[in-house]
Amino acid sequence: MSMAIGSKNLSMDALDGFDNERLAEELKKAKAELFNLRFQSATGQLESHGRLKAVRRDIARIYTVLNERELDIRPNPADAKEEDK
Repeated sequence: MSMAIGSKNLSMDALDGFDNERLAEELKKAKAELFNLRFQSATGQLESHGRLKAVRRDIARIYTVLNERELDIRPNPADAKEEDK
């Protein structure tokens, strides 16, 4: 019962390419997976404890990108599209 989201495709470079809507979607998926992993952990069914750490890190990365965009530290791809018009 593993979900197909994980650190392998959520590098900072990948996240930079996502618009805020996609980031919010990834955040929702990561939080859902974290909930499931915590539940498995509590019931003693968790096989990969490293996955918990990886998902927590993904969530932190997404929050970092969103916060830095908010503060205009990190460019938002949606802004670039608007300038091209």
